[in-house]
Amino acid sequence: MTAHVAPQFSRTTPNATPLPSRLSRHRGTLIVLALVALAHLGTWWALNQPVAMPDFRGQVNGLAFAPYQRGQSAEGERWPNAEQIEADLRRVAPMTRHVRTYAAHGGLERIPEIAWSTGLDLRITLGSWLDRRLDRNAAEIRRLVQVARESRNVERVLVGNEAVLRGDLTPAQMVGYIQQVRRQVRQPVSTAEPWHVWMDHPELGEAVDFITIHLLPYWEGLPVDDALRFIMEKYDAVQARFPGKRIVIGEVGWPSDGRDIGAARATRVNQAQFLRTFFNIAEQRGLDYFVMEAFDQPWKVSFEGRAAGHWGMYDLDRAPKWPLVGAVQETPGWAFWALGASLFAFLCTFFFLKRRPDIRWQGKLLLAALSQGAVALTTTVILAMSETYLSTAAGIVWAALIAGQALLLALLLSDGFELAETVWGRVNKRRWPALPAPVGARLPKVSVHLPICNEPPAMVRQTLDALAELDYPDFEVLVIDNNTKDPALWEPVAEHCARLGGRFRFFHLGQWPGFKAGALNFALRETAPDAEVIGVLDSDYIVRPDWLRRMVPFFQRPEVGFTQSPQDYRDGEGGLFKRLMFWEYAGFFKAGMVTRNERNAIIQHGTMTLIRKSAMEAAGGWAEWCICEDSELGLKLMRAGWEAVYVPDSMGRGVMPDDFAAYRKQRHRWAFGAVQICKGHWRALLNPFDRSLTQGQRFHFVMGWMPWVGDALGLAFVIGGLIWSIGLIAIPLTRIHPEVVLLGTAFSTEWVRTALTAIGLSDEFPILLFMLPSLGLFVFKLAQIWTLYRARVACGPWDRLGAALGGLALTHTIGKAVWQGFFKRRAHFARTPKMENAPALVQGLLTARQEGIMLLLLLLAAVGITVAHRAGTWEAILWTVILGVQAIPYLAAVSMALIAALPASQPVLAGTPGAVSAQSTAGQAVARTEG
Repeated sequence: MTAHVAPQFSRTTPNATPLPSRLSRHRGTLIVLALVALAHLGTWWALNQPVAMPDFRGQVNGLAFAPYQRGQSAEGERWPNAEQIEADLRRVAPMTRHVRTYAAHGGLERIPEIAWSTGLDLRITLGSWLDRRLDRNAAEIRRLVQVARESRNVERVLVGNEAVLRGDLTPAQMVGYIQQVRRQVRQPVSTAEPWHVWMDHPELGEAVDFITIHLLPYWEGLPVDDALRFIMEKYDAVQARFPGKRIVIGEVGWPSDGRDIGAARATRVNQAQFLRTFFNIAEQRGLDYFVMEAFDQPWKVSFEGRAAGHWGMYDLDRAPKWPLVGAVQETPGWAFWALGASLFAFLCTFFFLKRRPDIRWQGKLLLAALSQGAVALTTTVILAMSETYLSTAAGIVWAALIAGQALLLALLLSDGFELAETVWGRVNKRRWPALPAPVGARLPKVSVHLPICNEPPAMVRQTLDALAELDYPDFEVLVIDNNTKDPALWEPVAEHCARLGGRFRFFHLGQWPGFKAGALNFALRETAPDAEVIGVLDSDYIVRPDWLRRMVPFFQRPEVGFTQSPQDYRDGEGGLFKRLMFWEYAGFFKAGMVTRNERNAIIQHGTMTLIRKSAMEAAGGWAEWCICEDSELGLKLMRAGWEAVYVPDSMGRGVMPDDFAAYRKQRHRWAFGAVQICKGHWRALLNPFDRSLTQGQRFHFVMGWMPWVGDALGLAFVIGGLIWSIGLIAIPLTRIHPEVVLLGTAFSTEWVRTALTAIGLSDEFPILLFMLPSLGLFVFKLAQIWTLYRARVACGPWDRLGAALGGLALTHTIGKAVWQGFFKRRAHFARTPKMENAPALVQGLLTARQEGIMLLLLLLAAVGITVAHRAGTWEAILWTVILGVQAIPYLAAVSMALIAALPASQPVLAGTPGAVSAQSTAGQAVARTEG
């Protein structure tokens, strides 16, 4: 017989419909999308309303002045040059007449000279940096004295900055340095410390000419409304403690960005409100102060946290953050971001919905809301990144995480679209009833291939007996046993085939390469020459007598390459574990495959499938390099232009894995195989110029496997969250305890903090960037499962929850499989753990030991965060909640393993042909793992 040639048809049809007519078809869609977009814009508008606050029309008394530019640092070798210093002095001169410096080295000692030579009317409070390095302190003091004596615009001198607070110098040492400088300069001399250091060490106050206090209520965890009261209370307390001494506020301010500390929130609006209110109070009371600080200094972030880089009234690029008069907005350019995000989300949603204008308004509303919300979150992250001073390494991390968010966004939209069209779609274009062929109709010969490996003979005999009862005139059955060493397993099957007659042929291959694909390729070569259709079954499937009579007629259409019936199971009532698996499997075949069939994009399975022989031969048979050879073959046939037919009626039923280990290995194989297929066919799947697949097919194959990529990202987020939690726990504890004991050795607080910071850990909560996307996707997935099952799967609410539990239990396994698939070419076949004599509890815990360890680590991290941060901020609470949510899939895995270890009966589903022995189900579990 002449082989069928795949029909060549155009993958795109010219659309000559006028634009107004096309838009009229989507009028309802456009209205819904416009309304949701307006709601999105309205939310941005509501959150970015200008905030009224007191105006300040006077002159700022003084500014802390550190002229470091982008890429420069007080801790590095790159320092500002004279031109940069002069430019910064000219920038601040219109705002103030006083600046304070912090060092007398690195070129900063030239600030008085530069200000004087350029004619700027600026008075300098000259600072110096002292620490534990006594030799460098001596050189710093010499330069400080020299500049103070030679300069005509230095009005005050500061010996050190918070050296006592840091513990670098004792109060006695500081008094010695102060006295040394006082003897050599004419200007008043002081040192700068927070208010409480002066209160605790009055000897410092006796040694100085004036008191320089730092008042930074943000670090005290105070809300901005209470901050000014706090400042004045502490100012008055220090003044009362040192009567007759002039009080200078050496640092006062509020950061425009950073983590929350207690009730203190670092925002642009809070910074403006705090400082503008303070300026007015200071003017009324005649306070002498320096604002912390003139320009943002991101180099401080590594040792003081994110807020340390955002204290400036100007940003790092020397742009003012807010005006001194008028209302202030948190995000002045919000309209640009909002319009861009809303338009992008609008177009993304319309891209999906224009293909299904028949979706009811509820589905359109759901998808539009998901799109606008997800894009808004991603835009917020990008906006935050644009306002954050990132190092190269940090920029790479942010970029990688934003790329991950983009993948999660694509996954969310594709899942949302599937939910919308499955539940609220009105039109089905590719659903055909599987009607039995009438008696006398021409039916082509079918060759049914049954690969077996180490299968229990009793189970295989049941499958063969069902095939013998097929109501079909012309078929053969080829049983191919490969890699079975024990003759007691394959010889009874060979004898049974002989008893069943000439239609049944048995082949024992012994050691054979290629696993199941290798056996099937052998069967293809042994197929009867007059066979036109190939059928494939797993060894445990008991088919209905009318399977072939109902499915083969679809091949009368010359474009049909293969047909597929659902994988169904007859042991779903074999205990709670089996019931959970049964309904977890059912969702894909009752909803996912039906939706994919609408675009000729179904997944082919290695059982209950029929394939046109000529199409299979042209495709080169089964891929022995891929452990999901069935799905790979289906994709090859579609690339060759063949159509697939999916009929959701159950035509045969098998048995499910017998324990959690086998259930997990099966899903690992599917996920690993999916990555193999994507790598092998990446051009067809990802290259839009490759026309071997339609847009719908490409969409379903890429986005259908994207949830597994989402699980891989989720695993990365879990591991990243655990690592970051080390810093979140350890750094706050080092602030509380002077020493931290590690492995029996006491390390200093400074050593621990330095080590943790060096590897990128901190006590910042990267919730928006790091965790909320995966958390949102997790919540949506649960809602999606519930809604899809309620609409398409005939089970009750408890079974829906059970299906969700079964799916969640595999999250870790799938994530691992995807990562392994990225970096490995072939999977290894792990042995199923066997502990028949161990208690059920021990069996369950050992089976899910990896998931159990991860569960324990997540719970310990949540407890550690609670202890270290004392639930003091919403960020700490939310991070703990996120860790708890991340633990749910691992708890599900441990629960499923324990449930699977419990003894269960071997029941029969209603209407199925007979019970399955415990030996059969156990054998099938091994077969699914190895085949």
